[in-house]
Amino acid sequence: MIRNVVKFKSQSLKKLTRMMKTLTLNNGNTIPQFGLGTWKSDPGKVKNAVKCALNIGYKHIDCAPIYGNEKEVGEGLAESFQEKVVKREDIFITSKLWNNRHYKQDVIPGLKQTLKDLQLDYLDLYLIHWPVAFKPDVNFPEEASALLPLSEVPLIETWQGMEQAIDEGLVKNIGVSNFSIKKLENIKSNSRIQPSMNQVECHPYLQQDQLLAYCKENDVALTAYSPLGSKDRPDFVKHDNEPILLENQVINKIAQKHQATIAQILIQWAIARGTVVIPKSVSPERIEENFAAQNIILDPEDMENIKALNQNYRYVDGSFFALSNSSYTVESIWA
Repeated sequence: MIRNVVKFKSQSLKKLTRMMKTLTLNNGNTIPQFGLGTWKSDPGKVKNAVKCALNIGYKHIDCAPIYGNEKEVGEGLAESFQEKVVKREDIFITSKLWNNRHYKQDVIPGLKQTLKDLQLDYLDLYLIHWPVAFKPDVNFPEEASALLPLSEVPLIETWQGMEQAIDEGLVKNIGVSNFSIKKLENIKSNSRIQPSMNQVECHPYLQQDQLLAYCKENDVALTAYSPLGSKDRPDFVKHDNEPILLENQVINKIAQKHQATIAQILIQWAIARGTVVIPKSVSPERIEENFAAQNIILDPEDMENIKALNQNYRYVDGSFFALSNSSYTVESIWA
């Protein structure tokens, strides 16, 4: 990987902050197109990562209770507010409803726990994390009996709890994650508040062209998670002989052309396609490098060369929910 990256320090970083792109959501609110992901960020490191990112100029932090670090993220946010690094109203915080909170009556209590952990009064965006339901006392299922079929807890019931969160002023925007077009259509057709976001795995090996086109046509923004290929995800999520995105030679050549890292090219590619992108890092150097990716301009040839790399390959395929004798299969999760 190329390391001779131009560093955007001091005044250059401030200029980038002013230039940070936003997307307008379907209710008129805006979301920064670039943010810090916190999945796989180890406890003991994520607080400093959040503080570092906000100091550099990040305006969007993406969280979830299942990441196991929201309390520490909350400490980083609180200290940044106290130190007047940033005001609460100037940043965008996303979190997600975990799978054991899908009954309508469990949505608000789950949200309030997240708000308590993050030390916030409201979220800017709240997402249904997966179209998969667990029993309320299950954090992660080990057998099929821990799962609840969607026939018992329909997604639209969960969505009604999300709408209630809007009604109570606890969140400004609501959306979904890991939803297919069919599942999005179900929500859109049976709701009084339309989903503003669908957060899904998206990178050059899984370009999600059909889903992205649908979202654009239906005024649903799309956030790309695992934009760098998620090489550091847990072993139980990995498969043998999977392709390593950060070693792709086509993207490496584009990176050399722009005097950038492969990661920076992947981030800018996501931005250029009109998606929100949330790369994770706890390294101050990488956090700054990722931020600087916003300054890169990919030309049409770059975009065409990357477009040719699509393999429809999922690094996070949901197979860990497809337990024997359950109603969930990998195919049904994405159907």
